[in-house]
Amino acid sequence: MRKSTHSSEYAVLRRRLVGIRTAAELSQRGLARLLGVPHSWVAKVESGERRIDLVEFAWFCDACGVSAADVSRDILTGIARARPKLSRKLGGGR
Repeated sequence: MRKSTHSSEYAVLRRRLVGIRTAAELSQRGLARLLGVPHSWVAKVESGERRIDLVEFAWFCDACGVSAADVSRDILTGIARARPKLSRKLGGGR
C-alpha cells in the first residue's frame, strides 16, 4: 500500500484545508500563529509533506472558524467521488 499523502484521496483533504484557510482570510503564517506552530507546519500539511492527525485537523478547522464535522463530511464525500470502489467496500455504495 502506498502512502496516503500521495493519493488522489489525500489531495481532496489538502485542497479542502487550503480552501478553509483562504476562506477564513488567513495566510499560512496567520494560521500558524493561531495554532502556535511554525508556519512551515501549515505549509507542510497543505503540501502533503506532513500528515495531519484527527486532533490537529479539528484544531485547524476551529482556528479557521469552521466545524470539523462539516468539513469532514465534505472531504469524505469528495473522496467517495474520487474513488467510488472504496465507498462500496466501506458499505457506502450499495
